[in-house]
Amino acid sequence: MRILICVTNDIVTDQRVNRIGRTLQKIPAEICLAGIKRGSGLPLQIPGFRVHRFRMIFNRGPAFYMEYNIRLFLYLLVARFDIMVANDLDSLPAAYLASLLRKIPLVYDSHEYFTELPELVDRITVKKIWQWIENRILPRVQYSYTVSQSIADSYNKKYGISMQVIRNLPFRVDVLPSGFPLKKNNEKVIIYQGALNMGRGLELAIRAMLYTENFRLIIAGSGYLAKELHTLVVTLGLEEKVKLIGMIHPDELLQYTVQADLGISLEENKGMNYYYALPNKLFDYIQARIPVLVSDLPEMASIVNTYDVGRVIQTNDPLGLSDAFKLMLNDGDRLDTWKKNLDKASAELCWEKEENKLLEIYSRVIRDHAFSAAGK
Repeated sequence: MRILICVTNDIVTDQRVNRIGRTLQKIPAEICLAGIKRGSGLPLQIPGFRVHRFRMIFNRGPAFYMEYNIRLFLYLLVARFDIMVANDLDSLPAAYLASLLRKIPLVYDSHEYFTELPELVDRITVKKIWQWIENRILPRVQYSYTVSQSIADSYNKKYGISMQVIRNLPFRVDVLPSGFPLKKNNEKVIIYQGALNMGRGLELAIRAMLYTENFRLIIAGSGYLAKELHTLVVTLGLEEKVKLIGMIHPDELLQYTVQADLGISLEENKGMNYYYALPNKLFDYIQARIPVLVSDLPEMASIVNTYDVGRVIQTNDPLGLSDAFKLMLNDGDRLDTWKKNLDKASAELCWEKEENKLLEIYSRVIRDHAFSAAGK
């Protein structure tokens, strides 16, 4: 059996796709990935997967999405596979049309609440176009899942569907690596890992470092705000306190994270996608056994409060954020409690437990379409 997973990224750092592909190999199935070549500079290390990447003419905007869906559709017409998976709304048009023409089952993996992305909130016309696409296709997709219960509930209520939940949980790490040395002179290290995009609280975190002593902020990731953030760091004279280390391969990222004293996920309330967010990095911090500081948004706050692994904050003030950093990292008793709770949370919030729900979804697809694990 062959399962083809379609994405609009360059695959290299997409941890969710990597985990899902590795789990689906247990069906057993041959996993094929269709994405794009962005030129991230990182090697493609996905053993056991077949990979097809489009080298795009356009890199962003309407022309990019049109080109991608046309090229993906033409590829899907001739590629050999038994089940296709569309990741996010931007790959769904081509996948849905190909599934109709070839009568091949389609599964939709919604990594986020696409029409509520911060980049679309104030772009009324663009948002309406994506909303129109979603309205026409999503109610007709039989199998779907997303990253948080709140997003699933919103889709289910809106379209009368039964979207399931597969959270972005990492693989269990029983023995933490020694990691790369990040600290100087016993300083406290705060880490952010993920996309450098709008609404992630990155400017706020950088400005908060103006009010700290012997603290350092490490930002690991890439995105369209990278140059602006570099400029902000230089303008504020924070080159020694803030380090943007770029995109780190997922296999190496944990070695940086375990050296930090605190992980941050400070998404702003800019549309329902962030309001209902349950991002990779929150669970990666927990798996690295470092306490977390998150925005007071329902899904993230629920995890932090349920497991008592850090603090939830409401602030858009750099001084208030710096006070939160100091309060957390100078409270020895609370740090001891969080460390104990992180051990328990990391054992529960891991992919090894979440993947069973994923296998149930694909078992239903196989039963409904009379596949066998060996093929049609």
